[in-house]
Amino acid sequence: MTTGLAASGDLMARLGALAEIQLLRERVAAWLESVDDELRESLTWALSGTPKHFRPATVFACHRAVRETPASEAVDVAFAVELVHNMSLIIDDVLDGSDERRRIATVERKFGRLTALMASGYLVADAFDAFADDPFAVRHLSELLRRLGVAECLQWRLRRRPLGVEDWRRIAGEDTGSMFEICAVLGARSERLRRYGHLLGVLYHGCDDVGDQRGLEALGGGGDEDIRDGIVTLPAALAIRDADIRELFRIDDDDQERLAILADAFRAQLDEAERVLDRIAESARAEAKRFAGDAEPLLALVDQVRQLSRR
Repeated sequence: MTTGLAASGDLMARLGALAEIQLLRERVAAWLESVDDELRESLTWALSGTPKHFRPATVFACHRAVRETPASEAVDVAFAVELVHNMSLIIDDVLDGSDERRRIATVERKFGRLTALMASGYLVADAFDAFADDPFAVRHLSELLRRLGVAECLQWRLRRRPLGVEDWRRIAGEDTGSMFEICAVLGARSERLRRYGHLLGVLYHGCDDVGDQRGLEALGGGGDEDIRDGIVTLPAALAIRDADIRELFRIDDDDQERLAILADAFRAQLDEAERVLDRIAESARAEAKRFAGDAEPLLALVDQVRQLSRR
């Protein structure tokens, strides 16, 4: 399966949004030229790599699905969403102690923790500045930031807890679902596709969980940080139904034998995890058909996200 820029190009072509993505890239490039010299290098680094552009794709697809005006009108919305998304990635990498993001060093590893944290604040400030005269966008961007903060604390508080799939869905719905929800609302300029966005985000989160575990088996990395930190991923939620695995999951240490046992147990649940994801994808498709005037771009998004667990 193609990934990175190639996958992004395939998706945007199917959505008919190649022109909008190019405008978004130009918008980001112009913004980077205008930022303060003190943080320009780190901010440029933060927005480099090979983004897949699923969040701006959601903005453009939802705009196209329910509105008659050109999707290019949503470029500023997609720009602000990209800034907030990259802020969340910087914070995630700091919390996880990650070395790489998008196959390059994280902002913290490259520039240090102080610069990483200050760059994340700069991104949020300029996201709001882009919407200074748009109360609808400001209100929903504020909702997103509140929910992202709560979700991060929730996910870390619930580490190593013997939780089930419904608990996982709650975490995924706030951690990733909130971002896609707000993309859908901002793209459609209404609440009409909020539920669709939520389901798409949960699907994305779950596919990423499963893809990371497949990466452990096939690529030699990807999900080890979640196992080490006791994060309740979809495969973990399924595996810890077994009492022995549940007890191992509760332990807070770096014992490699324990982590290897957990990794094997999580991988053993991948087929069932795929079936859970199939059901979520079907719900997202049904929501798209129910509420969109033109469901095709929304269905294309679901199909593309669903493929992420098979990369």
